[in-house]
Amino acid sequence: METVLTVFALLFLLMVCLGAYATVKAVGAAKRGVDRTIAQARRTVEDHTLRAKSFAQPGPAGEIAQLRLTLRTSMRATQEALHAGAAEDESLKESLGLFARLSAHGQELDADLRRLESEPDRAALTACLPELRGRTERITSSADSLRWAARDRARRFAEDDLDALSSQIDVEAGALRHWTRTEPAPDAAPWPDAPAGAGTPAADRRTRPETPGPAPAERPTTRSITPPVTRPSYPWQKKPRPESTM
Repeated sequence: METVLTVFALLFLLMVCLGAYATVKAVGAAKRGVDRTIAQARRTVEDHTLRAKSFAQPGPAGEIAQLRLTLRTSMRATQEALHAGAAEDESLKESLGLFARLSAHGQELDADLRRLESEPDRAALTACLPELRGRTERITSSADSLRWAARDRARRFAEDDLDALSSQIDVEAGALRHWTRTEPAPDAAPWPDAPAGAGTPAADRRTRPETPGPAPAERPTTRSITPPVTRPSYPWQKKPRPESTM
């Protein structure tokens, strides 16, 4: 009895532990989902704010907002392209490492641009713009190069796979249409015993041997005079009178 109670107690503890583990995992997954949603919403709001500032604020402040928007758009597009391609192409793992290093420079530049958004000295901003513009162009150019290289590689692989698939389909289609293949007709052998005709040299003329065959059937002989047709006689008919002789 004590053994049975011990087994039930262990099973109960195991079920409690499994339930707690499942609850923690579910809460963690829900928290991560909420964090991703919040981060995405925050990025969307920041992008719209920067786009509005780039149009509404003329001068250095509007140009700084435009630089931030260009940097964020390029880096985000490259990150999505590389992560999507790395799931199918192992050679993009090295590209992800290079992009991680590039992202560090991009985050540093974005932080500098964010601090300069609240700078009241327009002259200082104007003096910093050439250097900030050059850094932004270098980072975005590198990010665009990685992104387009990854897309070109994926497109090239897709074209090669499509070419191979088209070749296989052509072979299969030809095999399915096997009845359309015409066999070459054998050369007709000349008749060895053909009689010599007009235009045939005398040296090539051959006499066709006569093969014994069945004798022709005799035709039935027909009589030249057809006998008169005998009419049937009936008992009620009168006998014909004999002709009188003169």
